[in-house]
Amino acid sequence: MQLSWKDIPSVANANDMLDIVLNRTQRKTPTVIRPGFKITRIRAFYMRKVKFTAEGFTEKFNDLLQGFPNINDVHPFHRDLMDTLYEKNHYKISLAAISKAKTLIEQVSRDYNRLLKFGQSLYQCKQLKRAALGRMATIVKKLKDPLTYLEQVRQHLGRLPSIDPNTRTLLICGYPNVGKSSFLKCITKAEVEVQPYAFTTKSLYVGHFDYKYLRFQAIDTPGILDRPTEEMNNIEMQSIYAIAHLRSCVLYFMDLSEQCGFSIEAQVKLFHSIKPLFANKSVMIVMNKSDIIKYEDLDESKQESLKSLYDLKNIEIMNTSCVEEENVMQVRNQACEKLLASRIEQKLKGASRINNVLNKIHFAKPQSRDDVERPAHIPEGVQTLEKYDPLDPNRRKLAKDIELENGGAGVYNINLKEKYLLDDDEWKNDIMPEVLDGKNIYDFLDADIAAKLKALEEEEEKLENEGFYDSDEDLEPEDADDIREKAQWIRNKQKVMIEEGRNRKHMQNRAIMPRDQVKRSFDDMEEHMYSLGHDTSTLKQKQQLSAKPVKNAKGLDILKKTTDIDIDEHIKKRKRPNKQSDRLNDGLIDEDQQEKTDRLTKVQRRDRNRDAKVGEGDRHIMTMMPKHLFSGKRGIGKADRR
Repeated sequence: MQLSWKDIPSVANANDMLDIVLNRTQRKTPTVIRPGFKITRIRAFYMRKVKFTAEGFTEKFNDLLQGFPNINDVHPFHRDLMDTLYEKNHYKISLAAISKAKTLIEQVSRDYNRLLKFGQSLYQCKQLKRAALGRMATIVKKLKDPLTYLEQVRQHLGRLPSIDPNTRTLLICGYPNVGKSSFLKCITKAEVEVQPYAFTTKSLYVGHFDYKYLRFQAIDTPGILDRPTEEMNNIEMQSIYAIAHLRSCVLYFMDLSEQCGFSIEAQVKLFHSIKPLFANKSVMIVMNKSDIIKYEDLDESKQESLKSLYDLKNIEIMNTSCVEEENVMQVRNQACEKLLASRIEQKLKGASRINNVLNKIHFAKPQSRDDVERPAHIPEGVQTLEKYDPLDPNRRKLAKDIELENGGAGVYNINLKEKYLLDDDEWKNDIMPEVLDGKNIYDFLDADIAAKLKALEEEEEKLENEGFYDSDEDLEPEDADDIREKAQWIRNKQKVMIEEGRNRKHMQNRAIMPRDQVKRSFDDMEEHMYSLGHDTSTLKQKQQLSAKPVKNAKGLDILKKTTDIDIDEHIKKRKRPNKQSDRLNDGLIDEDQQEKTDRLTKVQRRDRNRDAKVGEGDRHIMTMMPKHLFSGKRGIGKADRR
């Protein structure tokens, strides 16, 4: 989030901006053009002038639009503060005028570049350029007032303090001349003007300090008078917006000596009038100038007026004196503690934080296996166990105490199996392997394993006696061999499929022949069908019937086997390349348009033909060295080359 706007570029007035952009155009673009030049060169010269000038204006306007903050995207505190200081609508209209001018200049550049493409002479191109630059200058001159206003806003924005609305903040508010700036000067190093008259502070001042290795900011607000919001001026509204929008601990300062010019009743009344702005904030009331008078020394009538403040809940009241710096740091520290406690409380109230904590907690509840209820049970020995006290000499010994008595860690090892509950105490120190014969023993550990095994054996024996595993019919040797062959073929087929799958994975980066291009003969198909168990006699008969008599070189009739797809049909079914577009005639409506296109093409080729260029694909290497480097040595007495 942007907190300060000190890097906004300075805003030149309309005349200065014109001088900057036009002088830059004159420096950066060539300035020599003569009537003898080709018309294409003259057009390009003036088109470049117009385009470069438009780019200069566009660059300046873009810097302004990006440098100034968008009033709709900033924090509500900054938005209301800018609305109070600069009038939000006036600010938006000025930036909108800059944006509109940028769009108009780009449109002028496009229009006049389009006209310059068809300029017929040097004079015509020059006049078009002057008209384009003149229109751009007129657009910029109309921005006189917006540019002046934005420069004033920029200077004021740079002087605004950098206030972070989301950090830890102490907000000091109250009537004018009650000691707010003096308190800020005592707790921070901020250079605040302190004078003995009201409204010395006319804007927000910020100071920073550290408490418990955390950075805090303290904001001194201008004084507020007890009157309706509609009647408040811009100075007072800054305080109101700071109290309303900033998450902070509010320190409401009061002057019990009434030297500020306002009575105690008025100060109490102001507190109650702005109290709705303190919602969801921690509030402290600071009785300042305690070196002059304290609460105990006040009259009963004044104490009675202050009683409404002492009756408020969750609001702490403290006394301080900024002149003698009495109790100043205690007030600051107490405010920081209240602020930290309230921020933690707000964080804990957030639904996202609670959900994050709950996601880390898993409550395991066993599922019911039967109808037996198993309530939570605490053993009686644990309930009667006395609380362990390390200072009690008669305390029970823990394993840690035994370890320390015998030399500590590394010297004495605690027996972790001592508390095992087994039928025989001698079994406690038995070595139980976790893995035996490649299997985890705990997977087979069961209290009733012997009974379950016996039940399984009895069930198996019963099924065997009943003939459950007997075959329904005895197979003949031929059928048994047939079944074995099929089973073997299935196993082989499965292996082939697995191998093909592995090959497909390995062939991802290699060339693979397309299936429609792989040639397969009739014999391959017949063999495959036979391997699948189909009768291929019908296929053989069809092949023999389709055989055609063909005479060989000796004139004898022989049979030519024809495949399912004839050669001619195979050629026809091959993939043909997609129909290519006719680059020469596409887009031409009639013969007149084609003749015109041919004529223009010949005109374009004329210069290239004159230079003996073959075309776009010409690979001719021009002479790279002058003639005298190839001519040889000059003769004696001669000055010319051979």
